[in-house]
Amino acid sequence: MLKKRFDMFIFFCLWSMSGVFGADEVKSVSVLEGDSVTLNPDLTHIQKGDLKWKFEQFLIAKINTENNERTYHNDSAGGRFRGRLELDQTGSLSITSTTTEHTGLYEVYSRNSSNIPLYKFSLTVYARPPIPAINRDSSQCSSSSSEQNCSLLCSAVNVSHVTLSWFKGHSLLSSISASDLSISLSLPLEMEYQDKNTYSCVINNPISNQTKLLNSTELCQPCAYNSVSLIVLISAAAAAVGSLMIVAFGVFCICSKHRKTDKEVQTHSEEITYADPTFYKRKTQKTRVQEEDEVVYAGVTMRR
Repeated sequence: MLKKRFDMFIFFCLWSMSGVFGADEVKSVSVLEGDSVTLNPDLTHIQKGDLKWKFEQFLIAKINTENNERTYHNDSAGGRFRGRLELDQTGSLSITSTTTEHTGLYEVYSRNSSNIPLYKFSLTVYARPPIPAINRDSSQCSSSSSEQNCSLLCSAVNVSHVTLSWFKGHSLLSSISASDLSISLSLPLEMEYQDKNTYSCVINNPISNQTKLLNSTELCQPCAYNSVSLIVLISAAAAAVGSLMIVAFGVFCICSKHRKTDKEVQTHSEEITYADPTFYKRKTQKTRVQEEDEVVYAGVTMRR
């Protein structure tokens, strides 16, 4: 009987010590945004009863391990856990479809340790890093080194908790990191035009990464033969030639019209025949009145 009581005392002391030591230890857990995560406090040796989960001092879930009765506080912590929590009979807490808002401190309490947490978990939910973009520095053709080197920029927008790096093969050339604030990162690189090495830009957080390989044939051409500039130059030249052809065609049409009009006028002029006028003098005739000037009239006497 004495031995049994001693064993129970030892068990209680070990349980109490595990709770105290568990409260001081914080277990770190990381997960990518959108994935699910389970926080397992390993409470199999703890006597049955109520277990409570808190997030940053907000009560979010509770379970009675004796009757398996579960309670979820959906409106707690701003409602960010609504429909995402699941407790199993061992007291493990699962969070589905995680977001960066679920990053923080999680604590589990038992009925016998209402003021001291049995375990603590520091959960970090990382956003999935985007694929970085590689572009040619638009100002590099005006620099003094543009004839020998190709200037590039690797960039990523609205990122946090990431590192942006340039690699030559497997060798790290340069890197820049983002803090916990969402910012835009940009990292330059200069390489020779004839460099045939493999370059890549990598963005990574502690649990994930994205890589973009450099296509030097497409991006790194000498400025005088830059494909984009060449296309613009050809387009401008084609437009100029087209405009000149339109103007030339218009001038040709106008000249042809004037030439045709002059020819028609000349043709009509050649067909006109001018005749010299001839005047004839009519012969004058004497009038009968002149011939009768010598007629003598005699008086006439009429008798009844």
